[in-house]
Order: sequence, then structure tokens, then C-alpha cells
Amino acid sequence: MKLSYQLYSSRNWPLADTLKMLADTGYSEVEAYGGVLDDVAGFKSLAKENGLAITSVHMAVADLETDIVGCIALAKDLGVTRVYAPYLQEEERPTDLQGWTDFAARLAAIRPSVEAAGFTFGWHNHDFELVDLGGGRTPLDVIADAGIQMELDLGWVHFAGHDVIETIGKYAPLIKTAHIKDRAPEGENTDQDGWADVGAGVMDWAAIFAALKDAGVDHFVVEHDNPSDHVRFAQASYAHLNSL
Repeated sequence: MKLSYQLYSSRNWPLADTLKMLADTGYSEVEAYGGVLDDVAGFKSLAKENGLAITSVHMAVADLETDIVGCIALAKDLGVTRVYAPYLQEEERPTDLQGWTDFAARLAAIRPSVEAAGFTFGWHNHDFELVDLGGGRTPLDVIADAGIQMELDLGWVHFAGHDVIETIGKYAPLIKTAHIKDRAPEGENTDQDGWADVGAGVMDWAAIFAALKDAGVDHFVVEHDNPSDHVRFAQASYAHLNSL
């Protein structure tokens, strides 16, 4: 299985060591985030040295709105094919249906420029987009109704109390990438914020990957928000996913 790795997972370790470890483990791709973009040339050089493609990147909504030309130039420089807006700080998050409708319109306004430059563009969810706005409607529903594609984070879907397989089916036409993230049993791995190595948690990855395949998803990014040992996490997750 061809796997990518969200480098945010290894933010607490040196980038050069991380990229070598990932290549030695068998990963072929990485996903960039702001923390590795202070030295783009150095990052690209290290990735190339280790035979790793930089296939996707997270870029903040505010950056995409205020400097779309610069963001597109950066994406081209990195060589990615997919650009995802990843997060809103709590104080920036809408609190009602109209607010989320307005936010979805902001994403829809960004999308044409990014796609015209040759990239997939979409939104990366956490749990706050899966709260009930009333009548069972969620912010992610609003974003989907605006035609925005997704990098669906399956760990956050589970954390938010939604059925992962049903959620994949619900948004199938829009999911272009999936974040592969596992959750530990309740009360375990508290030193890792309750997250687990993929395959060591409570999620049924064989069934989930069958659903992803049915949905046509072909880009998988492994992630852990706070691993105590990123080598253990990367290696155990890679081994489990390739055993499916």
C-alpha cells in the first residue's frame, strides 16, 4: 500500500531524522504543514535525498485568502498535487448555520484559483465540523453542500461520535484524501492525548479501507497528533496497514 505521512506527527523530532526514518520504513510520500516550510529549499532537498515525494500540503485559509498567488507559487515549488486548508482557531469558528454557510462560501471563493493552477483543493476536518447545528445538520454538511472537496480525518470523525464507515459513504464523491488516525480505548494513552498507533486502537481498518476503496479514495495520509515515540508510531502503523 502506498502511504503518505503527515509531518506534523513528528514535529517534536528533527526533520532530517524523520525523513530518513520514513524512507527506511517504506513510506513514499509526505504531507507538509507550516512547520516544515520555513526553509523550503532545505526541506525539498532532504525529501529528494530520501526518495520521498511531497504530494500534499496544508495551507491556512487566511493565507490562501490574502496571498493566493504566493500560496500557489509555494505549492508549485513543493511539487504537490493537493492543497488542503486544515483548521480554524476556536475564536475563528462560526457558531451557527449562517456562519458556517459564510465560511463555506469563503472556501468556494478560494477553490477556482487553486484548481485553475492544477491542484486539488479541499478542507481538512477536525471534530468541531461534526457538531449538530440543528436537525442533525453539521458544519461539514454545509461545506459539502458548497461542493468543497475533503481530506477526511477519520480519527476525528470517530472522536466526534460519528460512524466512520457511514461518514465515508455520506461524503464519498468529495473525499479525495483520507487521514488515517486511530483512537485508543477510552482512558488509555493519556500521555498521547488518547490517540493510538494505527491498528493498535479501536478502529476497524480492514472495514474502513474497504469503504474507502468503494468511495474511490486513493490517497492515504498516516497521522498521530501526539505520539510519544514517532518511530514506533510510523513503523507500527505502516506494518499494520500493509498487512490488510
